[in-house]
Amino acid sequence: MATILYVDDEPSVGLILEDSLAQSGHTPVGARSVPEALQILERGGIDLIISDYRMPGLTGLEFIQLLTREGYDIPLIMLTGHASIEHAVASIKAGAIDYVTKPVRPQQLALAVDQALEFVRLRRENETLRKEVMQFRNERQIIGDSPAISRILQTVSMAAPTRATVLLQGESGTGKELFARAIHDQSERRDKPFIKLNCAALPEGLVESALFGHEKGAFTGAIKRVEGAFERANRGTLLLDEISEMRLDLQAKLLRVLQEQEFERVGGTSPIKVDVRIVATTNRDLAFEADQGTFRQDLYYRLSTIPVLIPPLRDRPEDIAVLALRFAMRYAAELGKKIDGLSPDALESMQHYPWPGNIRELQHVIERAVILSPDPMIHAHCLEGTRFGLAHSLGAPSIRPRAIPTPGAVPAVASTRTPAAGTAVGSAMGNAMGNAMGNAMGNAMGNAMGRAANGTIALASLNVAEAERVLIQHALAAADNNRTKAAELLGISVRTLRNKLNGPGKDADSDDE
Repeated sequence: MATILYVDDEPSVGLILEDSLAQSGHTPVGARSVPEALQILERGGIDLIISDYRMPGLTGLEFIQLLTREGYDIPLIMLTGHASIEHAVASIKAGAIDYVTKPVRPQQLALAVDQALEFVRLRRENETLRKEVMQFRNERQIIGDSPAISRILQTVSMAAPTRATVLLQGESGTGKELFARAIHDQSERRDKPFIKLNCAALPEGLVESALFGHEKGAFTGAIKRVEGAFERANRGTLLLDEISEMRLDLQAKLLRVLQEQEFERVGGTSPIKVDVRIVATTNRDLAFEADQGTFRQDLYYRLSTIPVLIPPLRDRPEDIAVLALRFAMRYAAELGKKIDGLSPDALESMQHYPWPGNIRELQHVIERAVILSPDPMIHAHCLEGTRFGLAHSLGAPSIRPRAIPTPGAVPAVASTRTPAAGTAVGSAMGNAMGNAMGNAMGNAMGNAMGRAANGTIALASLNVAEAERVLIQHALAAADNNRTKAAELLGISVRTLRNKLNGPGKDADSDDE
């Protein structure tokens, strides 16, 4: 049975309520006023409230409004007079679950209480099922048994119900968007919009419009009013992907929106109020960039209320087997093929590969293996023909992406094993290129030069510009023409890569990396 709080200033009505509720097997708790009722509610344990409409001080209608403001999610039955049907209607509109007219009849009260408690039971059961579905959905998407992933999932579950901004940091392909989606799905905003905006994929001139929208005639081609990401994400969650690629002037505008929860469309003058929860992702060390002045410190502090560092796949090798098996089963089902699993030699070879493309690369390797495997068991030879297969056959890892360094440290570049001559030539070319490509490209070119001895590429006969173009082409090929991933392999920003692909004369913003 339930614990029911009744609130009425008339002692005679209180006695009737107490006797009726007790006879039905419930535990009645009485209060003579709204302040007294609030003191009882603070102790907790109340399942249902029965309140009179007319009371000294606050009325029953004001009591409902106060409960809503204070965050109490307890159903309420309103007591009204015979001639006060308009009060009953107003109470229902304000949030009361039912009403009972005076004088109180025990049978009528018992029926209303039973219906209200059944509603509570169904709502709680529905919420439990919803959480189970969300948990199942997240377990299907975020796969991993490593301690690192378990800690991140625990952080996500604690941060999700709050309004705090979350900063997800990790290399490309580590699944940052899946964690962002998990935060949204486990929050009270899960039934509201989840809007994604990739700050690096948009041309610079369109980022502001994409964020805040624009009015008709705001610029050439603005033929109608368009809502931006903030407006479309109102009452929901906005994912700002690759936030580190945003210009400094737009960072200032974003900071204002985060602080005041309002903005103006491009070309507009009227402020627009929004309620948006921000989740941002980056593959860079924003603390280091903020110290260097390439990212606003105040915005970094605002975004990193809940910082989450997602480790690369090479740092959690215990997750490789379970991820590979899950991908194999998924693609086998899609293709209608019988796949029993992966052989020990295939798993062994995957454990010793650094996976520079992280989970995304593993997924593509397994998809290809499922398609080409002639047997139900995927063997190591089925993994040949990919960058993973090439690296495994050579007994050496391929170029690793730039890792997120510890705050205050100079970003390190993981070098690969190359012949001494190749390394020397690569370093010389890196110095000649200067800031345009950096030491990371020098090391990567050294790696390419080292393989040139086998006749793969003869970079020694090329000038710096030609060698740079060849290296970019190979990086794009290795990344399946994904510019973000190619930039990671080269150790430069997406914007710098885009400027170099556009050619001379269009690299005015190449210093933003």
